[in-house]
Amino acid sequence: MKTPAVDVMEVLMLSGLDFVCIDQEHAPFDRCSLGNCLAVARAGGFPVLVRVASSAPEHILQALDAGAVGVVVPHVMTGTGAAKIAKAARFGHGGRGYAGSSRWAGYGTGSMAKLLSRSAAETVVIAQIEDPEAVDCADDIAATEGIDAVFLGPADLSVAYGKTSQDSAELRAAFETVGRAARTAGKGYMTFVADAAQAARVSAHGVSAFFIASEHAWILAGARAAVTGLKDMQEGE
Repeated sequence: MKTPAVDVMEVLMLSGLDFVCIDQEHAPFDRCSLGNCLAVARAGGFPVLVRVASSAPEHILQALDAGAVGVVVPHVMTGTGAAKIAKAARFGHGGRGYAGSSRWAGYGTGSMAKLLSRSAAETVVIAQIEDPEAVDCADDIAATEGIDAVFLGPADLSVAYGKTSQDSAELRAAFETVGRAARTAGKGYMTFVADAAQAARVSAHGVSAFFIASEHAWILAGARAAVTGLKDMQEGE
């Protein structure tokens, strides 16, 4: 989700999607717009992930306190880096700071024991692998305790390989390498796809969950289809 507007979240919640990922890395979400969208999602019992702006602990904390069920962290390069984000997302010594007064915690209505238990069961931490060095460290990243899934970023990885499209032998090899690491570690494997047809193609690499397009892409597709239909009608008159 790229648009920091509650209305867009409400519409996406009606679409049949299993979840939405708010993009704080590349879209103009501030803490207020993030909180508003997560409030609506929480009220509707709809799971939302946040792709945080960076791996900084404060970004992870803010997304989770605001009501996200988990975080997607960009540019995780090593097992050590993966361990740091896994720790930052979970309560414990040196980890996520505890506050019982946040939206996620129910504004003081839950006991510490209950909230700690819910966090352990609910919180999802996804490490984005989108650099060649990260592909080389995929086994270590996937095997890290507290990492629930790895996410191969095909666009950034393609650019890092010096490509101008997402159709290269290097990217296909990376899909296989990261997929093998995820299977070995028993972790989820995710990626971004433009549509269902692309999802079908990359599923051969073992990808089991997909971040599909964005509301921008769907708005464009719907508008273009309507425009094409009207122009075809006019030309046929």
